[in-house]
Amino acid sequence: MQSRQRRSHLGLLFLASQLFQVGLDNIPPVTLAVLALNVYLFLFPVAPLLKTCVSVHQVYRFNEWNRLLLSPVHHADDWHLYFNMVSFLWKGSRLERRLGGAWFLYVLSVFSLLIGLVYLLMEALLTALTDDQSYSLSCAVGFSGVLFALKVLNNHYHPGGVTYVMGVPVANRYASWVELVLIHITTPGTSFAGHLAGILVGLLYTSGPLKTIMKRCAGLNDSRVQYIFIDYNSQKVYFFYSCSINIIYI
Repeated sequence: MQSRQRRSHLGLLFLASQLFQVGLDNIPPVTLAVLALNVYLFLFPVAPLLKTCVSVHQVYRFNEWNRLLLSPVHHADDWHLYFNMVSFLWKGSRLERRLGGAWFLYVLSVFSLLIGLVYLLMEALLTALTDDQSYSLSCAVGFSGVLFALKVLNNHYHPGGVTYVMGVPVANRYASWVELVLIHITTPGTSFAGHLAGILVGLLYTSGPLKTIMKRCAGLNDSRVQYIFIDYNSQKVYFFYSCSINIIYI
């Protein structure tokens, strides 16, 4: 018990040392705030891990959708927190300076929620295809899915070059995929589906429609009425805007 307690403090000490080496003044505000939130919730969790992790079984069967918000910002232990936050410190600082604080916070919020949904969808499909209930019971927690999505964004904004993944030089465009496989092989207990969900959401943003949808929802594009639907049975007129619906009774 005592050795475990010392170990739990050691990860936090290493993280604090890393932060002070970088300098708190050199960390952009959103990155610093999100990092502080993760540390705070590790020290003072909203609920035990079994109540914050996300799984098909818990979310669909028991309708505990709040887990989608809780799971990314809770961690299994101090080393889990340490490695995720050190990675986020570098990725977040770089992206926040490029995207701006407001948009970066928006990206983090959307990614955190969407990665959880994609993870649930993949686990549900695996359960249906294999008839193996272990996929539905698998419960994931941690910020690493978001980190994989941010890695995709970093590689998109900084193409070319080489990243060293566990000491192996890999072209940036393939780094996320190589890291996905290597982590799954070398670190038992990590969520392959959760990490893959992060990559897929990152690709939806860089190569798919997600960025455009987010801009429309943020009001950065034309928000005039795009569709009108009249339901004569209920006597309602539906006005569909870029990211909203207005209903008028007739």
